[in-house]
Amino acid sequence: MSDKLEQLRQRIDSLDEQIQQLVSERATCAQQIAAAKRRADASVIFYRPEREVEVLRLVRERNQGPLPDDEMMRLFREIMSACLALQQPLCIAYLGPEGTYTQEAALKHFGHSVTLKPLAAIDEIFRDVEAGSADFGVVPVENSTEGAINHTLDMFMRSPLKICGDVEMPIHHQLLSLGRDTGALRTVHAHQQALAQCREWLDAHLPHPQRVAVSSNAEAARIAGKDSSVAAIASDAAAEMYGLTILAANIEDDPSNSTRFLVIGRYKPGPSGKDKTSLMVTVHNRAGALYSLLEPIARHGVSMTKIESRPSRVNKWEYVFFVDVEGHIQNDDVAAAVKELGETASSLTVLGSYPRCEL
Repeated sequence: MSDKLEQLRQRIDSLDEQIQQLVSERATCAQQIAAAKRRADASVIFYRPEREVEVLRLVRERNQGPLPDDEMMRLFREIMSACLALQQPLCIAYLGPEGTYTQEAALKHFGHSVTLKPLAAIDEIFRDVEAGSADFGVVPVENSTEGAINHTLDMFMRSPLKICGDVEMPIHHQLLSLGRDTGALRTVHAHQQALAQCREWLDAHLPHPQRVAVSSNAEAARIAGKDSSVAAIASDAAAEMYGLTILAANIEDDPSNSTRFLVIGRYKPGPSGKDKTSLMVTVHNRAGALYSLLEPIARHGVSMTKIESRPSRVNKWEYVFFVDVEGHIQNDDVAAAVKELGETASSLTVLGSYPRCEL
């Protein structure tokens, strides 16, 4: 038995050496590609989400186990992230402070070989990317339980930034505190969305402590880390970061609770084969206005996956519709539908065509 184990360990050592050598070769190729691109165009953009998604799809197609697809794709995401950092280090702005779900989404999408920049508000992220202080930003846009994040949608009405990608993450909320006695708690701090997503659990188990909405769940964890009478609703990462005890795990009312995040930037991704296009449309306030918005999309056989409305803040009772459809704006069917829609709408903006979330 010991001889067999030793043989297997030696085999693992040999494989590790081969893997390390191949990763180094891949990194060298990435450096050579960067040099060639710079010679051709000094202002070239190295981060290509459509290319990264293509690589990850091939990883999934080749995978034969025993590691599951998601785990194999996560490993390759980190290799790609490290190689990209050799070409062009990226700065990613996200809704901070450290320990938020938005930070987790940024790491899931870009890998750990990026510089993360926590900002206090969604509008700050937009401004930072617009100014070029960050290459991309990550912002929450909708939750499966509580719906759209209106602040993010409203920012698109006055920002030139484009959507470059999206990330969907399961959200599991933990009740965190310095102490271990729930009877000593006087307040529960969390983002208003998290408080809403855990409303039934809080009503049943903590009906007396006051519920306090703060800018983020990580901020709630930071506050709880200074006062044992305060509990926070936040993530496992926030518990570890702020030295808190998990008093109750997975307290969200909906076990399938998930949040979708958008990657925003100045770059327009090309087609990847499995894409999504987001539109912002204003229609005239008249009978049949919504039908005129939907009819060209349906007639051209384009699948609509989402529609949200927000007050335009320009004219009274005028609304802006946010629409997601399957396909890329360079696809003939999507282009034709959008062209017709633009001819009947008061205004139309293509917020972005980007690869559908793969991880």
